[in-house]
Amino acid sequence: MNNNFIPLEKTTDKIVRDDLMPPFHKNGELKSLMGFAIKTKNVTKVYKVGKTNISVLKGITLDIKEGETISVVGPSGAGKSTLLHIIGLMDKPTTGTIYVEGITNTDNEKTLAKFRNESLGFIFQFYNLLPEFTAIENIMMPAMILGESESNIRKKSHDLISEIELAKRAEHLSSELSGGEQQRIAIARALINSPKILIADEPTGNLDRHTGESIINLMLKLQLNYKFTLIVATHNEEIAKKFSKTIKLVDGQIV
Repeated sequence: MNNNFIPLEKTTDKIVRDDLMPPFHKNGELKSLMGFAIKTKNVTKVYKVGKTNISVLKGITLDIKEGETISVVGPSGAGKSTLLHIIGLMDKPTTGTIYVEGITNTDNEKTLAKFRNESLGFIFQFYNLLPEFTAIENIMMPAMILGESESNIRKKSHDLISEIELAKRAEHLSSELSGGEQQRIAIARALINSPKILIADEPTGNLDRHTGESIINLMLKLQLNYKFTLIVATHNEEIAKKFSKTIKLVDGQIV
């Protein structure tokens, strides 16, 4: 996103609307949301560029069940990355409500940060590995932040790197790995804290067709093993067909 874009909600007073608040019950439970990993209601995202408002998301309402595999497709600029950032609680909507495994976008930042690290896994097009660390150290990093014992973290990391078939590359620096290998390490890193939801934004965008397909197949295999909810944004219609449900975005709207 252009750095000149300013989220509209930061330029206006906060608006509270009862119809956009999550349906809490008297006992504090979200009974109507049980069985769902993610629910959004009337989510919008508007950026301000100079005196112009740019609407990126326009009234997105969706339900994603726990354990579903979801592909998000659409042309460049349709709002795929923005939607993933919002449902991953890395960004806030201009208006609307997001429910993610008991957390909402109205919770404080400390709560959201803790939840993201413990319960969400993220994979990006640009692998974002730390070049000065080995493959196994990159996998370990999120668990180290949580403060687990190093012996447990190392065991989990070695189990994961074996599962992605890169055990022989464990002590190689990430800069010594191919693009496909780096993305496999990024997947293992995203899974080290046993997330409930794995979100991948164009994970095959920098890979050739064959390598990209192998990455998608790996994620789907891991989803079967670990039963997390999987959400992947892609331009590739063939890849999208491998998932149980497809959400198509055009001009910021689900079609």
